[in-house]
Amino acid sequence: MYDFEHFPDRRKTESVKWRIYGEDVLPMWVADMDFISPPEVIKALQERVAHGVFGYSLVTDEMKMVVIKRMAERYHWAVESSDIIFVPGVVPGFNLTCQAFAGAGDSIIMQTPVYPPFLEAPVQAGAERIEVELVRRRSGRYEIDFDAFEKAIRPNTRVFMLCNPHNPVGRVFDKAELEKLAEICLRHRVVICSDEIHSDLVFSGHQHIPIASLSEEIAQQTVTLIAPSKTFNIAGLECSVIICPNEEFRQKLETARRGLMGHVNLLGLTAGMSAYREGDLWLKELMATLEGNRDYLVQFIRERLPEINVYPAEGTYLAWLDCRSLSVEGDACKFFLRKAKVALNPGKDFGTPGEGFLRFNFGCPRSMVQEALERMERAVHS
Repeated sequence: MYDFEHFPDRRKTESVKWRIYGEDVLPMWVADMDFISPPEVIKALQERVAHGVFGYSLVTDEMKMVVIKRMAERYHWAVESSDIIFVPGVVPGFNLTCQAFAGAGDSIIMQTPVYPPFLEAPVQAGAERIEVELVRRRSGRYEIDFDAFEKAIRPNTRVFMLCNPHNPVGRVFDKAELEKLAEICLRHRVVICSDEIHSDLVFSGHQHIPIASLSEEIAQQTVTLIAPSKTFNIAGLECSVIICPNEEFRQKLETARRGLMGHVNLLGLTAGMSAYREGDLWLKELMATLEGNRDYLVQFIRERLPEINVYPAEGTYLAWLDCRSLSVEGDACKFFLRKAKVALNPGKDFGTPGEGFLRFNFGCPRSMVQEALERMERAVHS
């Protein structure tokens, strides 16, 4: 029913993804899909614009019910209306959480490599960052070293920043892993800040489990962040949600806003609610497209670029490419930009364990994935 093979020329817009590099460069970097958003969302926006009045917006009980219904139906997680806070972005949301629960003299722990804004959040809160490396197996799959994780927690550790599904390594952590992480955090009285922005983007054979859904005790120690932005390609409209069952925690979050963090704008609310209400058929077709792209990418690299190691992502639309065995001149990211005219994210941006890796965004038409990989192949073998 939906077209995932064509999209309008984005170079003629203000797109960060398409305007940073020259017109001869294929941008496979920032986590921004090249698919037209669901027509139901576009229609809702058009109807709201046609109304003609754009005054201050209110998060209604009906909007909160949309979130409650989605959490119940997709994740069997019972959420109350009072648990929900709308915020203009997941990154502002986890920065808000860090600043609400940590400050000078405190520390915040996370698992690396990880989404770059994670690395900045403790610094912006005035706290120390503690990094615990995920363990990469020979297959390329990452796992958690629970002993190292617990040993890294200090008496002054206030927050654990969890990324699940994980960006950039593509893991969807299972129930046993989440239970063990939660048990450690509960025992050390560490607040769990769980970025679950990619929760809808999970492939066959895997299931997203909100860590707060595991038990009421865990829920009371967790601040969860979700958004329709990545799922439905509406990131520029900045509509995100904090789910926080702990009333004391919610008060701390509201206090930390200090009049500095605004509310979700009118069109963001319109798009987000339409996406959650009406976008699931589009999402089903999107996931079939993304899974096909992922499988194509993995097969191509294994057959035609064996110098690069890749493990199939369990979630997200991001591939994590191990280029440490690639014999190229200088930095791999700069090499592919210069020789292949393909822009990728350098792994070092995701922390020290990312050195020698690249992140590849396959959230685009298959033809674009194919062209980028063929350009990379020619560059390596020329």
